[in-house]
Amino acid sequence: MFLSPPNDLSGLIQAISANAVDDTLARFFPQSDMLALAPYLDKEDLPRGHILTAKGALDRTLYFVETGSLRIHYGDKSNQYVIASVGPGSVVGEGAFFSELERNATVQASMPSRVWSLTVSKFAKIRKEHPGLALSLAMALGATISTRMLDVTRRASIT
Repeated sequence: MFLSPPNDLSGLIQAISANAVDDTLARFFPQSDMLALAPYLDKEDLPRGHILTAKGALDRTLYFVETGSLRIHYGDKSNQYVIASVGPGSVVGEGAFFSELERNATVQASMPSRVWSLTVSKFAKIRKEHPGLALSLAMALGATISTRMLDVTRRASIT
């Protein structure tokens, strides 16, 4: 049986390591664990203006940002309230990933961006095959959420 090589996450790992924001995964999730996630992640290249997730969607996908910038906002094209911008090394979608609730904001590429996605079904596979890795990721995402909640200026950016 031929197995394809794992995803090359070197750019994402570098972005996470270089991110100095308090809620960065670099503080909470070891690089070795990030490498172990490689077979479960899917790469997506987004053009400027692409809507990654829309407010009200029931999608629970989690996204890791390798390059570019994502704007998190409410409203429509004519009247948008931007609540956060995230860049390389950040994660988005953690709120819906855990809560099973609809998305509370729209996430849109403000410039060409590369993200890596993790679906709930692939996370379930990780839980079954590598429970320690699943726990490490869940704890890191919980720490990210907690850090964002404690920072009043980023409170609404949990998507």
